[in-house]
Amino acid sequence: MCRGRVPSKKTGRRAQTDTRLTQVAQICAGLAETVMERLESHAAFTVREKKFAYFLDNHHGDGIIAITCKVAPGDNQSLTKAQPERFYLPAYLASKGWVALRLDQGEIDWEEVQELLYESYRRTAPKRLAARLQVD
Repeated sequence: MCRGRVPSKKTGRRAQTDTRLTQVAQICAGLAETVMERLESHAAFTVREKKFAYFLDNHHGDGIIAITCKVAPGDNQSLTKAQPERFYLPAYLASKGWVALRLDQGEIDWEEVQELLYESYRRTAPKRLAARLQVD
């Protein structure tokens, strides 16, 4: 269950109504013990108090809307080299194996978004919870 915790900070107007954030939150709602925390114009998704994804909306004034997720070692470099118009290395997190997928560049492949979110969840969640996401 994805529960929204709204901190005392003012929530960004666009993040409140952005259908992309709504869709990301719906995907994460299907992941056990997931919590969504609104942080001004973006959101963090956690499992047992460990972050596994962020929805970023103009983070640090970059004008980009994206999700960031943890991926397999080296995959962040491979994805950004293969598709630099869609993927980039997020500040502070790239060195820890994270990649960002832009959600503001054309049509969004929601299956790809779900795959990235699930992979990040598997890499972050305790083994018992991650095991619930076995790929058929």
